[in-house]
Amino acid sequence: MSPVATALEPTAILSAMRRTLSLEQDGLAQLSNALDEVSVEAVRVIAGLKGRLICAGVGKSGHVARKIAATLASTGTPASYVHPAEASHGDLGMITADDAVLALSNSGETKELGDMIAYCRRFGVPLIGMTAGAESTLAKGSDILLLCPKAPEACGETRAPTTSTTMMMAFGDALAVALIEARGFTATDFARFHPGGALGSALARVDELMHAGDAMPLAPELASMGDALIVMSEKGFGCVGVTDGDGKLSGIVTDGDLRRRMGPDLIELSVKSVMTPGPITTTPGALASDALRVMTAGNRKITQLFVCDEAGKPVGLLHIHDLLRAGVS
Repeated sequence: MSPVATALEPTAILSAMRRTLSLEQDGLAQLSNALDEVSVEAVRVIAGLKGRLICAGVGKSGHVARKIAATLASTGTPASYVHPAEASHGDLGMITADDAVLALSNSGETKELGDMIAYCRRFGVPLIGMTAGAESTLAKGSDILLLCPKAPEACGETRAPTTSTTMMMAFGDALAVALIEARGFTATDFARFHPGGALGSALARVDELMHAGDAMPLAPELASMGDALIVMSEKGFGCVGVTDGDGKLSGIVTDGDLRRRMGPDLIELSVKSVMTPGPITTTPGALASDALRVMTAGNRKITQLFVCDEAGKPVGLLHIHDLLRAGVS
């Protein structure tokens, strides 16, 4: 059997994959143990910026820098990526006195970073260096040095960035999460930056999907069922919310209530005598995904959910079809 064929055997493939993960896990464990007050200072500097954190790197480190910038920007820390080579040809003008720079280089000797390092030093822009080269040009030029452990790459002699990039990526995530917690950044804040895709659907708020104003099917407690049926027919939601003398939601009449009370005298009855009192409700600021869980919890088959303000007054109506159309799950 040829060497290539042997290398493609399941046992050889799984062995290589598990060895890779084991080496990278070891690298992350070393990184965790290496965290110290310098890491704390980096978070404090970034949190206190009036401007943005400019992330920079070349090659694989550049890809990691882009990801760190994207993660920070989406979690409340203004950040962007600037390519060091482009910076040397005019993009240094994107870096202001209110910014700081996070420069990534495993060796710390990436030539393209030279002009950026000199620019930061000349104009007093805080430079945070992330490198494994303790005596490197980047390390010596940094105001804050985030020193990564010199852990072996997973690919052996080829030395392609594997463990090193995993550590830098994880270091960036650790900075981002520390900043999230320091700022008190919430899921609601996160939703503002993610209106599209699955994340946007998962973080959509009730008030973004509910029917409000004249679209709500409402009737006072003293109204007749005849009047309530007209409202139900006009609004088309298969229900009517019932309000008391203070305008608070006191009950709901659904198609199911109608079937249970069907009779020749139905239209003469008061809405209050037919309604289901104390209906389950939600609030405008609640996540739509939480509202869906309320509607489907246990054996519930709620298809309409009224939205009430702090005073208990209805401000909207959420239909399960609205949630499903929006991709909420």
